[in-house]
Amino acid sequence: MTARFVTFEGLDGSGKSTHLARAAEWLRARGDEVLTTREPGGTPLADAIRDLFLDPRWQAIDGRVEALLVFASRRQHLVEVIEPTLARGVHVLCDRFTDSSIAYQGVARGLGLDWVRKLDQLATGGRRPDATLLFDLDPAEARRRGQKHGRKGSGPDRLDAESLAFYERVRAGFHQQAHAEPERFHLVTTEDAVDVTWARVAEVLAEVFA
Repeated sequence: MTARFVTFEGLDGSGKSTHLARAAEWLRARGDEVLTTREPGGTPLADAIRDLFLDPRWQAIDGRVEALLVFASRRQHLVEVIEPTLARGVHVLCDRFTDSSIAYQGVARGLGLDWVRKLDQLATGGRRPDATLLFDLDPAEARRRGQKHGRKGSGPDRLDAESLAFYERVRAGFHQQAHAEPERFHLVTTEDAVDVTWARVAEVLAEVFA
């Protein structure tokens, strides 16, 4: 089987990271090689940019600065990790990719889709995942989970502290993309128990990795 590049998207607190880890176990149980990674991050340089990006000390950062930081991280991640791994025949499961930039900066920050897509073309050549699982949860519940003390081993990061209206705009941004590319996006509702959500994820994985 050709190596697949699969991304896990959604609001923080929606369960995407938990199910990405389970998906990797599912693939390894089948005998497949898989790399799990995340954005921003994935390389030493990209992780350093992530720390800057999420640090609550900076509070409000201009949306274009946010996008430029994330795409600098993404470029390094793509050329150093993602593409070489796929070339070796190893599946890549990534927690966030360009769809997050479109939802967070393009829609929620109001930069516009055209601006973010031009930046994406410069940084990634318009690279798209083979499939994307979109974890969908009510924004109020996602925000509550995101701000839960200790969920990430520390206090809330800069985006966790955003308003409910911001979360709602992000969710709308993800839904716009899923509607535009139904052949790539797989919507997974996550309001139920973890095992119920996992059953839905497993069905999607069986289709994607058939």
